[in-house]
Amino acid sequence: MVSAAEQLAANINFSALGKAEELKKRIWFTLGALLVYRLGTYIPLPGIDPSAWEQIFRTQAGGILGMFNMFAGGGIQRMAIFALNIMPYISASIIIQLMTTVSPTLEALKKEGEAGRKTINQYTRYLTVVLAVFQAYAIAIGLEGAGNVISDPGWMFRISTVITLTGGTMFLMWLGEQITSRGIGNGISLIIMAGIVAELPSAIAGTLELGRQGALSTGLILVVIVMAIVVTAFIVFMERAQRRLLIQYPKRQVGNRMFEGQSSHLPLKLNTSGVIPPIFASSLLLLPTTMANFAAGQGSGWLTTITTQLSHGRPLFLVLYISLIVFFCFFYTAIVFNPTETADNLKKHGGFIPGIRPGERTAEYIDYVLTRITVIGAIYISIVCLIPEILISYAAVPFYFGGTSLLIVVTVTMDTVAQVQGHLLAHQYEGLIKKSKLRGRRR
Repeated sequence: MVSAAEQLAANINFSALGKAEELKKRIWFTLGALLVYRLGTYIPLPGIDPSAWEQIFRTQAGGILGMFNMFAGGGIQRMAIFALNIMPYISASIIIQLMTTVSPTLEALKKEGEAGRKTINQYTRYLTVVLAVFQAYAIAIGLEGAGNVISDPGWMFRISTVITLTGGTMFLMWLGEQITSRGIGNGISLIIMAGIVAELPSAIAGTLELGRQGALSTGLILVVIVMAIVVTAFIVFMERAQRRLLIQYPKRQVGNRMFEGQSSHLPLKLNTSGVIPPIFASSLLLLPTTMANFAAGQGSGWLTTITTQLSHGRPLFLVLYISLIVFFCFFYTAIVFNPTETADNLKKHGGFIPGIRPGERTAEYIDYVLTRITVIGAIYISIVCLIPEILISYAAVPFYFGGTSLLIVVTVTMDTVAQVQGHLLAHQYEGLIKKSKLRGRRR
């Protein structure tokens, strides 16, 4: 039997967007905030020569700088005040999540509800400042040793660079929180997605230009377009996939009334780890290439050999890439989802899985099911990330959207659309409530 809420959600008409004034304000606020972010990616750091840095960046584009430049929306290539983007905050969040599994104090804060969550968020902000200062100082040192990029190197340049880049990261963190509270969607995720999508038009224009020059055949370009559509549909299907465990609650008596036992579901996502595994795997594999590029032929022979074997499309690169993705899928899933804690919460509220004894047996069963679906999720992420690598290496296709960026764009878009639907659903409920009140007054 379909509930009234599900029927109303299925009949949502996006033409009602024109009547939802609150939703329109949120959308305009989100667009304005993202516009401010994009403007900041074009303001260069004080004291650098942008043209000289761009020439040096082109030699490093195949390493880890190229990947982070994609997330920063071209901010690293232009060495803008938002060059660090929001990545220090992402790193701080991951570190705090890791520490909650080993620190009893943070684990206790996590269980305190809203107050504990605010305290953990404050710790994340402090750690973000520390990471941003460290990374900004490393960038300042790297720029001074990059050649004629800096007009006046020294401590004044280092201090101004640290203050500017750290301030840019903190401003983006605040902007993301404002989007989350006053706009639509997750602000941090939207900032990352905006940086990726902003470079897409130039990538498409470059691909079409290669087709016009004859470097790429028309058939191959059409195959890439069709494959991108198919992969996007595949990601949407897999991200919505869930394994629902049936939860049964016993009968309960309230006063003189007896309520029947209720049943619900415990949803387990197929991809619990999200986009973290491909980001970590790409960062680790691109690190030797970046070190070799900065060494500029002065490094040892073993570093050059490793860099050659870890270049895109090499068998060793593909094997290590898939292995690291699978490892981080299981590792991060074990961090974000605790079967023992879930089983204890079910036991406290009287819930149980039919046929499974509450407590330790329930935790073992949830862990068993979660391990099986994580295998499928790891295979799915590996396939999505492997297809662009094959296209880039063997078909010589400048496929801008790698597996990581495509996952981010699709998942963030799905989350934002779901929130828009939620606001439209609430707007329709408000309209129904107002109509019912008016009818009640007339009666």
